[in-house]
Amino acid sequence: MAIDAVNALSVNRRHRDKTEPVDGVKGRRRYDDVTMKMKMKKEGSVYGEASFLQWTLADALHVARFHWIPCLFALGLLFFMGVEYTLRMVPSSSPPFDLGFVATGSLHRLLQSSPHLNTLLAALNTVFVGMQTCYILWTWLIEGRPRATISALFMFTCRGILGYSTQLPLPQGFVGSGVDFPVGNVSFFLFFSGHVAGSVIASLDMRRMKRRELAWTFDVLNVLQAVRLLGTRGHYTIDLAVGVGAGILFDTLAAKYEDSKRTIASSATTIINGGTKLQEFDFEHDGSIESGKKRARKRGKDEVRSGEACLRIGNE
Repeated sequence: MAIDAVNALSVNRRHRDKTEPVDGVKGRRRYDDVTMKMKMKKEGSVYGEASFLQWTLADALHVARFHWIPCLFALGLLFFMGVEYTLRMVPSSSPPFDLGFVATGSLHRLLQSSPHLNTLLAALNTVFVGMQTCYILWTWLIEGRPRATISALFMFTCRGILGYSTQLPLPQGFVGSGVDFPVGNVSFFLFFSGHVAGSVIASLDMRRMKRRELAWTFDVLNVLQAVRLLGTRGHYTIDLAVGVGAGILFDTLAAKYEDSKRTIASSATTIINGGTKLQEFDFEHDGSIESGKKRARKRGKDEVRSGEACLRIGNE
């Protein structure tokens, strides 16, 4: 009887092995594939109906009304595609065309004919650069908020790399001054404008600290500075425009840097505190509770101090 039962069990097992496929009950893999496709269809993947096929006239009107800025950018894309493919390139023997130079032609002629006025404006511009520098250093050294300083360091390093990589020719008709920054009328990188980027970094920090009047003052002075730089042919228009973008970009990167350091410092403090408790627990079981606590605290103090230092750097 026992032998018959064992044989019957073996036959049933072989029967199941022959009739049931490797992937389970017939069609299990196909069932899983169908389930996955249904899930992806529900999530709007390529298996589902395309999103634009569901758009209606009401959707288009909604976009035009509430998202008109992207619509303007879309029109701008189409317009400048037409301009780009129909505009004649500037010959290599001709100076670059700059719309800012065209707009400030009268100011350029005035500065050329009035050296004293040019020197006065250059001196005022240098004072403004000093104001930017003092404010950025103040936020770090006095207020203990290093974000503006970090972003300025990022910005000027990147400016140096880009300026050296592509050394643009000095614009024709450049009107220099011995009191302009950099003082002494020495050589400088054209791309991009550190004057403008530094002012943007300072202005953004002022807005974060609710110093809106001071921020607006810096913005107005930055615009006047840009007009003067175009009038003296000290920068191309693209240098000034990229300077604005660079100030915003590196301020954002400095914020990400601070956030990463803040996260690391928080994790380190948590691990250090947990490690100190574990060390105290081990010493308790060794029978040396007091000496164990002292050694654990001594070992953890320096690590906790380093974690708190990172937190101070990360917090504004």
